[in-house]
Amino acid sequence: MSLLLLRVADGVACFKVTIGILQRPTSRIRAYSLSPCCRHFSGFSVGHRSSFIQRKMSENGVLFQSRGKVLTVDTMNPAVKKVEYAVRGPIVIRAVELEKELKQGVKKPFTEVIKANIGDAHALGQRPITFLRQVIALCAYPDLLNDNKFPEDAKERARRILQACGGGSIGAYSASQGIDCVRQDVAQYIERRDGGIPSDPNNIYLSTGASDAIVTLLKLLVSGEGRSRTGVLIPIPQYPLYSAALSELGAVQVNYYLDEENCWALDVQELRRAVTAARQHCQPKVLCIINPGNPTGQVQSRKCIEDVIRFAAEEKLFLMADEVYQDNIYAQGCQFHSFKKVLYEMGPEYCDTVELASFHSTSKCYMGECGFRGGYMEVINLDPQVKLQLTKLVSVRLCPPVPGQVLLDVIANPPREGEPSYEQFIKEKTAVLNNLAEKARLTEEIFNTVPGIKCNPVQGAMYSFPRIEIPDKAVKEAQAKGQSPDMFYCMKLLEEMGICVVPGSGFGQREGTHHFRMTILPPTEKLRILLNKLKEFHERFTREYS
Repeated sequence: MSLLLLRVADGVACFKVTIGILQRPTSRIRAYSLSPCCRHFSGFSVGHRSSFIQRKMSENGVLFQSRGKVLTVDTMNPAVKKVEYAVRGPIVIRAVELEKELKQGVKKPFTEVIKANIGDAHALGQRPITFLRQVIALCAYPDLLNDNKFPEDAKERARRILQACGGGSIGAYSASQGIDCVRQDVAQYIERRDGGIPSDPNNIYLSTGASDAIVTLLKLLVSGEGRSRTGVLIPIPQYPLYSAALSELGAVQVNYYLDEENCWALDVQELRRAVTAARQHCQPKVLCIINPGNPTGQVQSRKCIEDVIRFAAEEKLFLMADEVYQDNIYAQGCQFHSFKKVLYEMGPEYCDTVELASFHSTSKCYMGECGFRGGYMEVINLDPQVKLQLTKLVSVRLCPPVPGQVLLDVIANPPREGEPSYEQFIKEKTAVLNNLAEKARLTEEIFNTVPGIKCNPVQGAMYSFPRIEIPDKAVKEAQAKGQSPDMFYCMKLLEEMGICVVPGSGFGQREGTHHFRMTILPPTEKLRILLNKLKEFHERFTREYS
């Protein structure tokens, strides 16, 4: 048995190395005390101290053995190592480092980092909608219900929500599926949106943003091994949540390509090609749709949605409709059609059989309340036994964040005409959406004046996904550095101009093409500056590598 006693005070080492060796029933103990000349260690490095102690222990017959880590990169879950999420990848990590360097006074060719990599509206200056925050404030601090500064319609909603919470507090857990009255309001919201088509609150599952609900459903859908492993069709370009979740779950990612030459339209013939090819190595079971599109900004026509539903019915695919940008429609002639509404209007042949889950969130549209992590999923035609399993699965996480549920309720049950807050609410909501429409037009307009950049109309959502021409010389330099060409381009853009965008390779793109995703959320004047700086950079980059 060995014991090392070490005490260090005021830079003076007071050591005692005690070596105990058990022999038969008796023990022999030897003590080693440091000589006076070795007592002062204040000038020794940590490494020298450590090696001195180890050497002395070795002289006394003690072997110094270090214990290896249980969890290492070699022993961890291999599926996690395959997960990639470009939106918060190396570019963003470097952007954060640059911000710190600027604060420390390091000279750069720019004075600020403009983060255009993510759809975080409030971080980029969008003001919160007053009514939403009033109800949140009342629920968080109920004493404010006695304050006459708050309008009565906000107080009514807060009282109703608090009455549905345990102990009258949003600090209590809720039911795992979500607060009952919130699910009722969400169902009524869906009915109003879809022109009276009924929605059952029992089919509504509140969630931690839409992302949580999407991953939860994929967990139910993924099964099998080898050629029977579940295949999930996702659009390319796609939102990296999907590829990351499929990697983590060990599902087979089946790519279908959107038509860039036709404003990123979805072509059913491309879906058919993807399914046919995938059946050689997996079992395609799920079809994911993002409408309006992220990162591509397209809005699907009603005819396209009908074609997709027919295709899903023919091929027996479970439909997942990511509709978190449903209020973000900018282009003339475009309109949001929910998959559920179209499904029901196609009649019993489809609405009684096609399995559908649709998703919405508090993070996008006019709200932009990303940090509250509110969202919901509505499931249609789900097998009753599977629904029990879904309820069990969400119960493992206890409940979604209750403040996020409160926010979702106010979105689903906004001020009505004649209520005190109605006019201000409509004014603020309209201003946000009109401003986004102006910025969508501005982005397309400026990008398309730049030789070597082509940008499709930003019909909806919050992003542009322009195609960029990268000279061969730059492509070769990128390859020499082990980077994709668009990663190389975006990293130089960040280092030289302080603009943070995400390489198209993080979303997927056709071989030989290059893109980046940029949000349109910065304030109009800052967005104009950003676009002109990008124009300047691309022209200089092209000259440098031509």
